[in-house]
Amino acid sequence: MTYCEFVNNLAEDDNNPNKDYHNNHYGFPITDDNELFERLVLEINQAGLSWLTILKKQSNFKKAYDNFDIITVANYTDKDIERLLNDTGIIRNKLKINAAIHNAKVIVELQKEFGSFKNWIDTNHPKTKEEWVKLFKKTFKFTGGEIVNEFLMSTGYLVGAHDHDCPIHKKVLEFTPAWNKKS
Repeated sequence: MTYCEFVNNLAEDDNNPNKDYHNNHYGFPITDDNELFERLVLEINQAGLSWLTILKKQSNFKKAYDNFDIITVANYTDKDIERLLNDTGIIRNKLKINAAIHNAKVIVELQKEFGSFKNWIDTNHPKTKEEWVKLFKKTFKFTGGEIVNEFLMSTGYLVGAHDHDCPIHKKVLEFTPAWNKKS
């Protein structure tokens, strides 16, 4: 079952956060670096867990990671790591926490070189999924194939977020995702 089918099969009165995510966020292009960083951190934290778990904890993540302000997270200290490891509102996995901090530091460097994290992604677009995975693994921590695929699909860089007959697919196209831009 595709994500679109799953969401469309939820009961009308089901307050599942997947509905909002599917209808208003998944596959839509993101231009703000902090939002891109947020999506990357959430995708990393989803590894081994359900996306519903991450969506239910998203506001906790936002608070714990200072609204995903890249510069702030890049400057986290051991005290911040300890705080995050003790925060029951997020996923308390040291490897994932360390990856978020490391990746924030990398993004700061990419911003210096390319002007923004988004510009770095745009400079490397288009690539195949395999090429993206190789680049992300070389650049970031905790970025395996599924994490990279979902990050890029969910932010409009790889096709496949929505079924072609899904009404949201047409809405996404209105925002000209990178995968649908003419060279």
